[in-house]
This record gives sequence, C-alpha cells and structure tokens, in this order.
Amino acid sequence: MKVAALFVQEDGCYSNDERFDAWPESRDARKYPGGMTVVAHPPCQLWGAMAAVNFSRWGGEHNRPGNDKGCFASALKSVNEFFGVLEHPAKTRAWAAHGLKKPQGIGWEKSGDGWVCEVWQSAYGHRANKATWLYYRGETPPHELNWSRPRGSHQVGFQDQRGKAKNKPTLSKREANATPESFKEALYSLAVHSVSSK
Repeated sequence: MKVAALFVQEDGCYSNDERFDAWPESRDARKYPGGMTVVAHPPCQLWGAMAAVNFSRWGGEHNRPGNDKGCFASALKSVNEFFGVLEHPAKTRAWAAHGLKKPQGIGWEKSGDGWVCEVWQSAYGHRANKATWLYYRGETPPHELNWSRPRGSHQVGFQDQRGKAKNKPTLSKREANATPESFKEALYSLAVHSVSSK
C-alpha cells in the first residue's frame, strides 16, 4: 500500500522508498490533497522548550514559538481526515496547543477520536533515547509498538550543564533528526493498519 510521508527530509529515508509518496519542504505538505493514509513529521523546532529562549534572545516572527506557518495543524488535519500517524518530540508544546492529550505511562491512550503514546526511538535503533510522541487515528485501534526504553549511547542537543560525567557524545543534527529504518517500518505499519479494514 502506498502511504504519503508528509514534512520529511528531502533526501531522507522516505525519499527512495517506493511505498511512500514523499512530501519534503520543496513540495509543501500543507497542500497535500489526500487520497492516501499518512505518516506525518511536521517541523518541531518552534514547539520545543528552547523556542521561547531563542525568541527572547533573537526576536523575529520566524522565531516566535508555535509559528510553524501552519505545518503542525496541517499534519494533524491530514491524519484526522485520511488516517495514519503523526510524530513529534516528547514534551512538544504542539500537543497542548492543538488539544491532544499528553501521553502518560506506557502504551496507547485515547485522545479525542484518536490515540496517543510515547515511544523511544532508541528501541528502534536510534543512538539517542529520542523520546517521541505519536498521534494515531484510524478505523481500528492502533497495534502495539516496542515499548522498551533502552538508554542511548549518544545525546541530542546541548551538553548537560551538571558536569562532564552526565554527558554523552552529541549526534550531528542530521543524525539526530533522522528516522531509523526500523522506526519508519513501524510508522508505515501503523499507517497501513489505520485503513486496513477498507
């Protein structure tokens, strides 16, 4: 089954996979017309804890927290309308801003007409923990994922200010943002499952 991959890297893991219709920045996934279930990775930089710090430091509308030009709202609309799954970093402020329930504990929980959960991408081969929140909507409840939380050997972002002993090697921005192949497979499986009764 073909699945639309929205807001993905231009030359990332979705670009050469024939099962996906990839929508990188050059195609503007906000214009996705539908027709396929989706896996959505809307940009997250303006929804994290550092967004407010950067805005107070540098200013500018392009730095305003939550000002992602409608990308998250568009991704959520696509998942609600065409089914599939949306991925964002754990603790994203986009969840509360768009009325989604914050995941609690392990496993899927209902959130409105959909389901939410927290999964660690380290369980799927990422070298950092990369705690991630998912929102799923489909004709049937989502299937189980790998809920294990192995500690990554690396970290994403800034060094820990509590001292050298708390730090791990820092990943490059590209590797930190990349979706591991096995996690891509899990998201594809969820997207297919969301319309499997059709």
